[in-house]
Amino acid sequence: MKIGVLGAGQLGRMLAQAGARLGMQFRFLSPPGETCVQGLGELLQGDLLDDALLDRFAADLDAVTIEWENVPTAAIERLARRVPVRPGVASLQCGQDRIHEKQFFRECGLQVQAFAPVDAPRDFEAALQAVPLPAMLKTRRMGYDGKGQAKVLTRASLADAFASLGSVPCILEAFVPFDSEISIVAVRGLDASGREDMRLWSACRNEHREGILDCTVAPASGIPDAAIQRAQAGVRTVLSRLRHEGVLAVEFFLCNGELIANEMAPRVHNSGHWTIEGARTSQFENHLRAVARMPLGDTAATGVSVMRNLIGVVPAPSAALPASVHLHLYGKQPRARRKLGHLTSVAQQESLAMSDADAAFAALHAQPASARG
Repeated sequence: MKIGVLGAGQLGRMLAQAGARLGMQFRFLSPPGETCVQGLGELLQGDLLDDALLDRFAADLDAVTIEWENVPTAAIERLARRVPVRPGVASLQCGQDRIHEKQFFRECGLQVQAFAPVDAPRDFEAALQAVPLPAMLKTRRMGYDGKGQAKVLTRASLADAFASLGSVPCILEAFVPFDSEISIVAVRGLDASGREDMRLWSACRNEHREGILDCTVAPASGIPDAAIQRAQAGVRTVLSRLRHEGVLAVEFFLCNGELIANEMAPRVHNSGHWTIEGARTSQFENHLRAVARMPLGDTAATGVSVMRNLIGVVPAPSAALPASVHLHLYGKQPRARRKLGHLTSVAQQESLAMSDADAAFAALHAQPASARG
């Protein structure tokens, strides 16, 4: 089976690595620039709205998927006339626009923080009346890992924040003083008769640094079971209403016992990287199984996993690491705030997994770095 992947970053790399074990072949299509998929399949690069390039990409593929949700929907629609595209355009349209995403969460019965559109200066006053300060102003599209957002502490600062984001359409969101952040990574597939099969991995507890995911622990400890069950039920609703095929992740804030749905990713997700070693079937394998309409695999955790991102600095891989630790480097050039790899430690107790992950992280960063961002 030959799978086309829109995007050629580290998620595409890990999809191809998982797919090789299923006997799959891959073709990637990405904009010009650095990629992470060398040697893992055919690579095409160019304008994703180039009809001739899209047709060349689609030729002889069995299915197409994404590793990046900001693919132009026009490209998805053209490809879908030639080959099955999973997930479909509905999932991408929802995940690409923060206003649509919040509205959709409400339709699914999920609680969200107060928000208002800010498309132009004329919207400032109405937004400030709808959203209490302090707040976050975010671009409606393209923002991730702390990019495309600015704090709004006073009424007067909204204009400066809007200008700093390029005066593009934005969303003003109430700041949530959350106690914890969790994510639910799930997969939905269809069997040969069209019946849906949904699997969820253990809930993840996430910690960020400067807006970028730093550490994930799964199964999440210290989170009330009732909150996790509510989050899981909400994600099941999201998957079904979108008729999503593949992996999808939703991030939630837990604040005074209340769950606030923050954002979703209609693709494999950074907080699910631990599943490569820490679950019976990884998010990457199950995503491909759903895309290919193969039976889904068991998502049970095999222990407690701690995943740490390696950001900005490429460590020398010669450091001696604990046996529980698995190192993944993406082959990317270093740059400040850039995800260059991750490590995962799996143990039967969280304290042991955390200790080994911290020791490995320290050892890798104690080695002479090959470059610094």
